Amino acid sequence: MKNASAAYEYHDRTKHRPHRYAPSLGYMDWATQPDPFRTYPECARIGLAHDNTTPPFHLLFAAGMLPRAPLCLESLSGLLRYSLGLAAIKRHGGSEWALRCNASSGNLHPSECYVVSPPLEGVSEKCTLSHYASRDHALEIVHTYDAPVIEGGFLILLSSAMWREMWKYGERSWRYCQLDAGHAYASIKTAATMLGWECSIVPSDTADLARRFGLDQLERFHPQERESPDLLIRIAQPRHSLPYPPPLARANRLSPSHHRWDAVWEIDEAALGPYPQPEPLNRVRRCPAPSKSAGEVILKRRSAQAMDGSSVTETQFRQILDASFFCTEAPDVDFIVFVHRVEGIESGLYAYVRDPGRLPQLRDAMDPDFDWLEAGEGLYRLNRGDYRGAAQYLSCNQTIARDAAFSFGMLCRFDAVLAESGVPGYKNLYHQCGMIGQMLYLEATSLGLSATGIGCFLDDEFHTLLGLSGTPYQSLYHFTVGRAIVDTRIATLMPY
Repeated sequence: MKNASAAYEYHDRTKHRPHRYAPSLGYMDWATQPDPFRTYPECARIGLAHDNTTPPFHLLFAAGMLPRAPLCLESLSGLLRYSLGLAAIKRHGGSEWALRCNASSGNLHPSECYVVSPPLEGVSEKCTLSHYASRDHALEIVHTYDAPVIEGGFLILLSSAMWREMWKYGERSWRYCQLDAGHAYASIKTAATMLGWECSIVPSDTADLARRFGLDQLERFHPQERESPDLLIRIAQPRHSLPYPPPLARANRLSPSHHRWDAVWEIDEAALGPYPQPEPLNRVRRCPAPSKSAGEVILKRRSAQAMDGSSVTETQFRQILDASFFCTEAPDVDFIVFVHRVEGIESGLYAYVRDPGRLPQLRDAMDPDFDWLEAGEGLYRLNRGDYRGAAQYLSCNQTIARDAAFSFGMLCRFDAVLAESGVPGYKNLYHQCGMIGQMLYLEATSLGLSATGIGCFLDDEFHTLLGLSGTPYQSLYHFTVGRAIVDTRIATLMPY
């Protein structure tokens, strides 16, 4: 496939190794810390409503149980509030920072959101292109179309202001931007389901999306702060035909100066093109037991900073794994699980095979001495034993991977996907992992547990543990679940 070599080169170049992490500054340059919020100061703003009425979380997974909300400004407000809006404000000492509903690497939030909407009372009598300003829960009207361009639903473009991740993570940051885009998509899908709306990815050429949303108008952004198109999403079933817009408003500047990370722009350029359409998983997650309101779960989701070393039940463990099936758009991902403290399941190394048809290939690719003892519902024990030290070591020595009840790596079909779809397929694999991660966060929260996504891990050492050689499978995201230790020194404030 054209350009697949660029994915292999970048992927190997940005692997963390025991004595050499992927290239980055190696320190926090606070003088250039980016503004976490994109704004368009020249554009008119429409304030959005705050509605705290949301359905029970468990009903999101019961087909046909939720009524379809009307397509109006109030419902669009709810969609954005519970997907990409602020979840809380944290305060410690003299510092404050915002948390959002969608998880993000380092809480840096490169994902930006643009909405194409039909005429809406309270917005415009015409179709509009708006930017969602999450800090103020408002729409910034970037463009008003002269002709009808959409009806029957909304379009949402997710893009990445990659400088926000480059600032901290250097060359590996492109990986994190794609994971964040996946988290953002799953957040939008969750919020859309709350409103009874269908949500899906529109097959699109991302280079063409850049033109139709004005992201190719580079004069609108500082050269190191330009945005890259990630996903086009349709809400409900809109009929649409988007023209190329005229010159649009300039964006705010995020940092006074920048460090260059050319490898990030090079892989991003190579990833432009037709977005792949992997065959969805033919499995729907089971409806869990009655739970809290969906809004409460979403707003309480956090990334734990430390775990207390306690156990979880087998029911909780299996329910969290099962939550990954909400995103049927993520078919190419299986889990390698370090079970530390799960009641009723022996400690050890396990494989959670999300697609049963992939089991023979996984067994052939991995260590021939593994047991592959069936443990039910797609779970297989590879080896018994205490893997807490291994989990910590492989997660860049982060103790949270050891002190959690369980942790895992997301193992992806790699060679086959790149052969089919090239660099866009590589990008999509990260999106798949991010989608799954967001749902695992929410499921853990609904059960009174906590989770943390881990982007810092020793890539090839993890593969060596599994006996993998070559690149038929690669681990792209790690995750950990348990009970968080809460830092009571940090105050939590309402976001709006």
